[in-house]
Parts: sequence; structure tokens; C-alpha cells
Amino acid sequence: MYQVIARKYRPQSFAELVNQEHVKTTLENGIAQNRTAHGYIFSGQRGTGKTTVARILARCLNCAEGPTAKPCGVCPSCLEIAAGNAMDVIEIDAASNRGINEMRELRENVRYRPARDRYKVFIIDEAHQITTEAFNALLKTLEEPPEWVIFVLCTTESHKIPATISSRCQQFTFRSVGFDELVARMEWICGQEGIEADAEALAVLAQAGEGSVRDSLSALDQAIACCGTKLDAAEVRALVGAFSLDSLHQVTEALGESNSKRMLEVVDELERSGRNLQHFCRELARYFRNLLVAKIAGQDTRLLAASKQERSRLAEIAAGFSEQDLTRYLQLTLDLFRDLQYSLQPRLHLEVGLLRLVEAGKLLPIEEALGMLRQGGTGGGPASPVPPKATPRPTPAPQAQVKPAPLRDVTATAGAQDFKSKLRAALMELGMKYSADALDHSLVTESPGEVQFTVPEELALSMKQADLQKAIRTFEPRPLKIKVTYGSGSPAGSKSQTGSEPPVDQDEVSRRALAHPQVQRFQELFDGQVRNVRNLKE
Repeated sequence: MYQVIARKYRPQSFAELVNQEHVKTTLENGIAQNRTAHGYIFSGQRGTGKTTVARILARCLNCAEGPTAKPCGVCPSCLEIAAGNAMDVIEIDAASNRGINEMRELRENVRYRPARDRYKVFIIDEAHQITTEAFNALLKTLEEPPEWVIFVLCTTESHKIPATISSRCQQFTFRSVGFDELVARMEWICGQEGIEADAEALAVLAQAGEGSVRDSLSALDQAIACCGTKLDAAEVRALVGAFSLDSLHQVTEALGESNSKRMLEVVDELERSGRNLQHFCRELARYFRNLLVAKIAGQDTRLLAASKQERSRLAEIAAGFSEQDLTRYLQLTLDLFRDLQYSLQPRLHLEVGLLRLVEAGKLLPIEEALGMLRQGGTGGGPASPVPPKATPRPTPAPQAQVKPAPLRDVTATAGAQDFKSKLRAALMELGMKYSADALDHSLVTESPGEVQFTVPEELALSMKQADLQKAIRTFEPRPLKIKVTYGSGSPAGSKSQTGSEPPVDQDEVSRRALAHPQVQRFQELFDGQVRNVRNLKE
């Protein structure tokens, strides 16, 4: 009868175990020093060797030459444990034996000595499924078992094991097996089986296992049944539902060209070929992750689970994108994958998600945008990430200038007094009492077609340009430009309102401020204008 590869090549000693060095070293030293615990918890990802190590531990303890870290493999105890029919090694599936009655039976069984071997070993698989009541029934026995009993609890969800149980056991966390170790293990098995397989085909199988030895060997068994004695990478990829780099590269090609149409065609091809859109999105996220890793760490890093040829290709593709772009694409793809899990229209969601990737690729870094702005927005060539510091300009010598006619204060004339009275009346009629009061404490000046209000800072909230414009329209038919500034107003009744004393001249302060190198730099960069200058020390 045919035996699957995962069982046929199951390790029978610590030396054959793939990875998990931290586990086997501790157990070997414990056996050599006669410091074997009465309870163990083996936790970790599926297919990483938890039950296998439990059986190896039982062989080491019950071997005719033992206890030893290197069982002979030929004594009756070793052979029966390897075959799974040893009388004193009891394996219990907690998924179907999880209740309090089963734990009571186990507790009764513990009382009796082994029939032949040195230890009676209880291997409880999927231990996290045992009920709380059943754990409580097992608690005392697990804490103080007879000297001939050893418990091994195997679980993929160690956080579900009660603290009262885990505190009475030694805990070992099994790690996922590395990509290179998986490929090497399958390459050795293919040599034993007479199977011809190239590196790319084995890489696809290792990727399908995602760190699980059993899953990868099951995929290898399926590939051999499909392809025979020669494994072809394309056939293996189609068998496990993986996407090739070429198919995924269609997305990055569309991104490089900002081609939205090509993105829609990619989705259409997937739909026509019957591919799972959610699975494609997951593979796309993994693809962007690998591109980002290749961009950051290079193609030779162990962080890339890919063959040497694929690593070189990933590095070549990643060179066309920045780290920021790849990070943005990865995050958008992960969000899209999350949305697809609950979507009633997966094609629509995938199309929109891929189009968002194209739009995200058009975004510019803030440094580049500022550089283009500094060049006048022409975008003619790459700009410096940080604009160069402007060279301080020397202050020009004073020159004779024709000064414009001074603004006259509206309040200084009888007609102006009438304008101000009408404006105040209009504000009161519109219910803007606070604006009317602020008008009494403000300086009003006029030029052709424009009226300027200078309001003290403490009255800024009461004097808004929109309110003034609304009130002026009620009595002034001609269009006037309204300008409101804050901080230089004079209180009512002051000399500035009577026109006997002009406002304080700030030309010198403004000149010094505008001659400052940093001010000139920002004016050049943003093409800005300084509207007002205030001395913060006053």
C-alpha cells in the first residue's frame, strides 16, 4: 500500500529533524542529564514537527538502550512507536476527546504502570480544544503525576491553554521552517524517489507550504502524481494555484506606464480564465512585499522566499520604483485584499483597487513638488529634493522715489463722517451691534474705488469683511473694494481719527523684515507677497 511522502520521510530521530534546533538541543541535553520533565507543551504553526518530536521523545525515553538522545531504531519499542501502535505511547485527539469524561478515563489510565516500556507517554494533539472543565479534571494529575508518566500537549493555539496548565509544563515554541531548508529537504526527497525537479519548481512548492514541512511535502506528492518523474515549474504553479512573476509583472508594467486600461484588461483576463480574484490579490500583496524587500535589502537577502532566478528578476523590477511607491502599493493592496473578503462584487472592487494603484503612482514626493514650484511649475527636469538656501541680498541704497498721494482718512471730512454714520446705521439695522461698536474704534481710509478698515486686534472677531460688504450694499450703489487689516487701529477719539497726527510710519521695520534672507527665500519659493509687517516685541 502506498504511503504518502509526508509519512514515509517523517523524522525518526533528532538528527533527521528539519530546523527547530532550539527544541532538540534542550530535549537532548535534558535526556543526557536525566532531567526529563513530566509535562511539555509543544506549540507552533501546523506541520512544523510538534507531534513528530513528541514521538521522537517517546522513542528516546523507551528505547532498549535508553534513555538516550540517539535511539537504536531496531528494538521493539522503537519500531512500535514509529508504526504508531506502541501500547505505552497513547496518542489522543483532543478535537474529538475534549470532554470531562474522557479526561477522567485518562486520569484512571495514569494510575497503572507501563505494560513493557520505561515510561507511559500521553501525546495529546490539538490540546487547545479541551474544555475548561476537562482541563480542571486533569489539573491535579498533570501537576503531580506518577513517576512513570509523561504528558506532551501539542497545539497550534497556545494562548488557549489555561495558565494553570501551562505553568506546570515546559513550553517549546516551534518555528516555521525556512525557505532554503524546505527546498533542501524536498530536493533530498526527490533524489531518494528518483524525481527530477528544477529549483523553480521546488521553490513554488516551498512557497505553497508557507513554512509548513507537511504542507510542502503534500504539495510535492500532488505534483509527482500530476507531472510524473519530471516536475515542470509551469505545471506545478498551475497545480497549486500560484501566479508567475510574469503575470504579476503585468501590474507593475501598467503602473510604470500609468496605464489604467491595462489594469482593467488584467482583471478581465483573470475573470475569463476563472482565477480566484481574492487569491490573486493575496499573491499581488506578497509580490509587492518581495519587491520592497528586494529594493531595501538586495536580492541576496534570506528574507526573500524565492529561487535565485526569481530574486534576480525581483531586484530588476524593483529598481524601477522607489521605496515610497512600493510601500504605498503594498498598503493599498492589503486594504484591497481585506475588502475583497467581504465583497459581493469582487471584480468591481479589484478593478477600483488596481485603478487606485495607478493614481497613487502619479503622486509626487513633497520635496519634488516644492522643487517644481520653485522652478515655476514647469516640471522641466528633476528638481533638487531640498531647495538651495537663498543667498542673502545686500540692502539697496535709499533712492529718491515718487511717493504716492497719502490716503486720506474718511473720518476727517464731513462727507466721510456721513459715510461712517450711514455704515454704522446699516450695521445696527442688520443686527450687527458688535460690528458697529468695532467701527467706532477703527481707522477708515479711502482711495479711488477702495475703502480700508484698520481694526484693533482685540476687535478682530467683530469686524469681518463680509459683514461690512453686506452693510455697505444697503446704501452705496457703486462697487467698492473692501479691505480689512488688523493690529494698527486707533481707539475712538484719538488724534489719528481727527487727522491731526498720521499713523506710525513702519517703513523702516518693513524694509528690514523684507531684506531678511529667509523671508526672501520663501518669497521666491512660493512667489508670495507680504501683506503686513508687525513688530512682535511691541
